[in-house]
Amino acid sequence: MELGTLSMEASSLFSPRPTPTAPPAPYRYHPRFHLHLTSVRSSPVARASLNSSQGTYRGVKPQRDWIGEWVSKNDGFVRIMPILVGGVSLVAVLLNRAFSGIAPVADASSSQSRADILTLSLAVADILTGLVWLSIRPKYISPVAPSGIECKWVKPGILSDVSRELLWFWESLSSATRCKSLVVVYENDCLLQIGAAAESSEGDGGIVVVDVNKVTQGSLYRSCMQSSKQSYLANLSLYPGRMELPFLPNNTQALILQPIGDKGLAVIGGDTIRGFTAADQAWISMVAEKLDATLSKLAEAFAEAER
Repeated sequence: MELGTLSMEASSLFSPRPTPTAPPAPYRYHPRFHLHLTSVRSSPVARASLNSSQGTYRGVKPQRDWIGEWVSKNDGFVRIMPILVGGVSLVAVLLNRAFSGIAPVADASSSQSRADILTLSLAVADILTGLVWLSIRPKYISPVAPSGIECKWVKPGILSDVSRELLWFWESLSSATRCKSLVVVYENDCLLQIGAAAESSEGDGGIVVVDVNKVTQGSLYRSCMQSSKQSYLANLSLYPGRMELPFLPNNTQALILQPIGDKGLAVIGGDTIRGFTAADQAWISMVAEKLDATLSKLAEAFAEAER
């Protein structure tokens, strides 16, 4: 059907015909783009955009949390609001008791006295709630500058494509997350050590080199590779296993151990306690899968070269 239309269009180009007039449609039909336009117009997103251009948008509209935004912008007022409501209620009950001609002594047989006691209890509960809200505030955790030396080491001899992807992995992590240190170990070999590294004890201004054998024999590496799942140590100071990673700065606050397939591991150090969000962790897992595909090709190339 499409080839026939193309052939008819080609034959009509060589036959004399009068100058065509502009079609009434808003666009010119061309058979080459027929399938493309048909497929695009059939998609839900395209239909929604076409309807929106005509002023009748029928797609999914983003919802806005007006209450949540107002509460976040007026945090102090919201915290003190129960105290204001409870105080006003308490004063209103006392004024009503004083000016309504009712005896100031509470009488259990009086319905007014029982209602006043209940209202006073609710007012006191509101005031106590406001005091609790004022006393409990989220604690701000500030980043800690790594006490190490900046380094950038890539294993010599690896392919340029692999080197560029490893550096892209680091640049993406350092710009989008709280990552300050990165070490990539693959097939019992360190491919990358970049970012903040621990200073050598010799005092010569050098860094602590990654000991791959010590890393692979540690409990952190074994548990992470056995589970094949990401391990997130939100507060690294609480875990004694940090001694297995002496190449990281001493004041590294958080750590992510991300498996790279079943042959490698990415050690990601952060400068903030609980600094990696759930979105960061999911994104790191997906990027690690892409990195595993590239490193697997490198390993296969080396295996074929040795044969």
